[in-house]
Amino acid sequence: MDPIKIDITILAPVDKVWDYFNEPKHITKWNFAHESWQCPSSVNDLRVGGTFKNRMEAKDKSFGFDFEGTYDEVIPNENIKYHMEDGRKVEVIFEKIDGNTTKVTEIFDPEKQNSVEMQREGWYAILNNFHKYVENH
Repeated sequence: MDPIKIDITILAPVDKVWDYFNEPKHITKWNFAHESWQCPSSVNDLRVGGTFKNRMEAKDKSFGFDFEGTYDEVIPNENIKYHMEDGRKVEVIFEKIDGNTTKVTEIFDPEKQNSVEMQREGWYAILNNFHKYVENH
């Protein structure tokens, strides 16, 4: 299956976008696809060979899981590549458009359980949540 690609343009400088995307104190505020979900904890060792673990769970505690991965490449304010526990690869590109605008592109290998469209919508919902968080803080 071909990788899925999504992107969003954020009205904020690339260094702020990078920090908000990678710092656990921010990740817990935006890393969920729907307001009925939350991200109560985040641990992030942002370096090649480092790992991250974000807890994703429904606010009513009916369901939850850990989203985990290992970093393969980290270029500050530009690019992150990682792989998830199941081996699927993800790339996140931070593109400085100008001093106050950043384009974030995510390219990820789809999993086989859910439709490509459902996965695209889910990841995009999280990216859009991130976009709103960065612009409002």
